[in-house]
Amino acid sequence: MSNMGIRDARRPGADQLLQDIADYVLNHRAESEEARRTAFYCLLDTLACGMMALEFPACARMLGPVTPGAEMINGARVPGTKYQLDPVMAAFNIGAMVRWLDFNDTWLAAEWGHPSDNLGGILAVADYLSLKNLSEGQDPLTVADVLTGMIQAHEIQGVLALKNSFNRVGLDHVLLVRIASTAVVTRMLGGDRDRIINAVSNAWIDGGALRTYRHAPNAGSRKSWAAGDATSRAVRLALISLTGEMGYPSALTAEHWGFQDVLFKGNEVIAERPFGSYVMENVLFKISFPAEFHAQTAVEAALSLHEQVKDRLDDIEKVTIETQEAGVRIIDKTGPLDNPADRDHCIQYMTAIPLILGRLTAGDYEDGIAADPRVDELRNKMEVTENRQFTIDYHDPDKRAIGNAVQVFFKDGSRTDKAVVEYPIGHRRRRGEGIPLLLDKFKNAVAAHFSDAQKDAILAACEVQSSLEAMPVNEFVQLWIKP
Repeated sequence: MSNMGIRDARRPGADQLLQDIADYVLNHRAESEEARRTAFYCLLDTLACGMMALEFPACARMLGPVTPGAEMINGARVPGTKYQLDPVMAAFNIGAMVRWLDFNDTWLAAEWGHPSDNLGGILAVADYLSLKNLSEGQDPLTVADVLTGMIQAHEIQGVLALKNSFNRVGLDHVLLVRIASTAVVTRMLGGDRDRIINAVSNAWIDGGALRTYRHAPNAGSRKSWAAGDATSRAVRLALISLTGEMGYPSALTAEHWGFQDVLFKGNEVIAERPFGSYVMENVLFKISFPAEFHAQTAVEAALSLHEQVKDRLDDIEKVTIETQEAGVRIIDKTGPLDNPADRDHCIQYMTAIPLILGRLTAGDYEDGIAADPRVDELRNKMEVTENRQFTIDYHDPDKRAIGNAVQVFFKDGSRTDKAVVEYPIGHRRRRGEGIPLLLDKFKNAVAAHFSDAQKDAILAACEVQSSLEAMPVNEFVQLWIKP
């Protein structure tokens, strides 16, 4: 007879990782000038992504209260809409918006992900608390508090991604959004060390979503709202913890029943470096192309070849794409692509469009563009291989390159030069080049969604970082509400 159920019932101390996360969010002041400046740009960029997504009906219909009419007086507002919701559902709305087009920031390591997904919970809770505080005669939070929360959430998600590959055991990276958001919003809501530990333990116990919706043959639009789901769950777990509900101290390490044994094949979940502000300082922005990040430099390389190939498409014999190991594993995809979510995770599709059309926009993943027979004809001529040096540089902590190379070969034996791009324009090494384009992306997104008067008010508020940081969150969010 198995003795699996016979265990020492004495409750252990909290897992060290749970303690480290709690101590970090309670004590780290996020004072790095570079981190705060990057967080400022990240806030603008993330909201820009949300405004752009609202133009797509598939996103807009996901938003609003969980049931029609279930809005909340003094609840959190959803930028770009008229919705005022409980903070759990507001977090879902904001998180889904900013992730929908696969255009917000990225972190690449053993695990991949998009740390600005956490803004869903952070901004929803900040607006909710600000309105609550004002109704009780207290001071609202400021945008500075939002930036601090973003730096902390980026750091937790990104540091846990450095050595822990959840994708290799089939789990989706939004697990880390839930962990990071839970810690930060529990602290924002007033949770002490014990309650933060309790909340984060419950976040680990939730396990992880399967990556099924990111990969053939099941790639689909859940990958666009999965992060909203994760950050909203974080707010729910934080609120549960604040009622005094218990936590589970060895949620990670419990023999047989803990996260590590059940879902991580017995491996230890490791924080490779102390939590600080490393991730925000090194985060990758998606500036030019709404595309899965491992293909960003492939798109840029293909775009540089457009003029050489646009009038010779029928003469192409083959196209070679050299990428990193992760790129081969995630986005090398042949066969029919059934929906936009399928297409924006296919390196062949993302390379074909700029070769043919000289661009790659969110609209280029829609059915009308995908129906152009030239797209699949060109995809069928593509060969994707790993470039070992790209893989090495990808994992180098001093480089964190995301290299791709594209070359086109013609039937007459001629060929283009090999177009090689090692660092995307959103990389830390290209900040000087990238930030003006990021600001253009922000301004264009705001202008497309709001009236001239509302656009001007938003842009004026966001012009100077120090002034924006001092602005009450409720006033900042109000600028984004549709009349």
